Amino acid sequence: MTHRVNLGPADQLSERQVMQVTAKQAGTEGDIAVVHAEDGGFYAVDDECSHESVSLSEGFVEDETLECPMHGAAFCLRTGAAETPPAFEPIKTHLVTVEDGNLVLHPGVPHPEAE
Repeated sequence: MTHRVNLGPADQLSERQVMQVTAKQAGTEGDIAVVHAEDGGFYAVDDECSHESVSLSEGFVEDETLECPMHGAAFCLRTGAAETPPAFEPIKTHLVTVEDGNLVLHPGVPHPEAE
């Protein structure tokens, strides 16, 4: 079953900013990090680094990647692929759309470019 979570106005999230959506809000097992990337797009990934249990919503956005604040592992926001060590395992992506100016998270629905 898929559901949608209205996160409010898209303009609340500045470019290169990350918003944490709690598991309770998302209706998922874990938190989700929603990102406004430098390409202007909005992306969402599981909010836990696959290398170590660290919140990625505290990380850094560069181009279309999200970098873990602890050890610098970078993840592709489109596919969830680990792009730099020490992470080697991908993270899950979640679809984010902009509808009537609002960010809408589709937990459990992968980004179309995710493998």
